[in-house]
Amino acid sequence: MTTDLTDRTSTTEMSPRHAPRWMAVAAVAALGLVAGACSSSSKTTTPTTNSGGPATTTVKLASATLNGDGSSFQAVFDQEAAQEFESLHSGITINYPGNGSTTGVTDLQKGLVNFAGTDLPITDISGITIDPTTILYFPTVVAPITISYNLSGVSKTLDFSGTTLAKIFAGTITNWNDPAIAKDNPGVTLPNEKIVPVHRSDGSGTTRNFTLYLSKVDPTDWTAPPSPTFPNNLGTAAAKNAGVASAIESTSGAIGYVDYATATSAGLKYGEVLNYAGKPIAATLAGAATAAAAATVNADLTYDPTNAQVADAYPITAPTWIVVYKTQTSAATGDALKAFLSFIYSTGQTHVAGATGYAPLGGALLAKAQAQLSDLVVP
Repeated sequence: MTTDLTDRTSTTEMSPRHAPRWMAVAAVAALGLVAGACSSSSKTTTPTTNSGGPATTTVKLASATLNGDGSSFQAVFDQEAAQEFESLHSGITINYPGNGSTTGVTDLQKGLVNFAGTDLPITDISGITIDPTTILYFPTVVAPITISYNLSGVSKTLDFSGTTLAKIFAGTITNWNDPAIAKDNPGVTLPNEKIVPVHRSDGSGTTRNFTLYLSKVDPTDWTAPPSPTFPNNLGTAAAKNAGVASAIESTSGAIGYVDYATATSAGLKYGEVLNYAGKPIAATLAGAATAAAAATVNADLTYDPTNAQVADAYPITAPTWIVVYKTQTSAATGDALKAFLSFIYSTGQTHVAGATGYAPLGGALLAKAQAQLSDLVVP
């Protein structure tokens, strides 16, 4: 099921608005939704539950608006999945601007949204007091965090070791012809050009997973703890993955960390990252899927695929989740939310993920996520 998009400059497959509608409709007709059958917008049914137990009855979906916010890493996937789901349910509207994981979880705590997108556990976000036992993590897709750069005169794709990246983003390495970068790239003539690191200005799950990786591979040079907030003011800061991509594209000598969907859609050049065995691994969906498959899944369905110690796993792979309150307060929005999650675990995996630049979940993790739908309590 894994899709590997190998053309780094083509955007046709990547655009979240180019996927044909008939493919989504056909897939739903053939597969059905995991937790309830979805047909036309006025006839759609979705399961209800009794105190987290198995589905017992079905009801028509009432008109409802689902408001979500959070991770920009998963935004391309969420927005396309929402659009395709809405095309099957005329009474449902789903909003997801993707303003960063910290914003989404904070808004969930304040009751401003029905669901939050996050690339890190909520316990790792400062100021969040949500009781972890009251929420459910629904993993959705997985993808690489690319090391994108803007460097003229170098045609070969560059390789980066974890130590080199730690030194670049800590400010120890400042020039592109530094001996450490040259060692990672034997035979490549590197320009005497200043490096401009680009990082997120907002609270970000992408930042947290990138800094988690750095702290694992080189705690000597990267001394800051993993955090959704980038720990220094080095270089240039930009909001969301799209902002980082734009800054890299417009700045000679820039380097930054950007999600795969955004980097590919923007036509950025990105490097290969040396794995635990010193092998350069390209940022591909197959490499991300391999890393996710090697990770230990916790009881709450959180997991950490960074720096996976298996061959061909891309080292800087990020998970992402939709987080919801276990007990919903509205039947209309609760039913719509459960149906949307069911859609994500059917057509979202078979069609939307690959078409938007993400790898679908592996079999065991997908099965656990599907089973967890019965724990979502709707009035």
